Amino acid sequence: MPPHKDNPPQTAVALRYRPPEDTAPRVVASGYGEIAKRILELAKQHDIPIYEEPAVVEALARLEVGTEIPPEFYQIVAEILAFVYSMDQKWASR
Repeated sequence: MPPHKDNPPQTAVALRYRPPEDTAPRVVASGYGEIAKRILELAKQHDIPIYEEPAVVEALARLEVGTEIPPEFYQIVAEILAFVYSMDQKWASR
């Protein structure tokens, strides 16, 4: 169940994109509160970049786990992928 808007707990969504296996990025985990904290902990443990934009996270959290991102989310996800690629380049240059 989504959080109440007056006191929203932390929200997290994990995406995966493996072309050509995936035709679009896919939601692989999503949750609020303690589940969100665990998703973020796992991301940090595995050096997965974390994109923090509350409106984007809330929109993606409405999607079912296991579904591909629908076309109306492509622009948002393109921004996330650009962020991830820039983080990868910064990490590689260290």
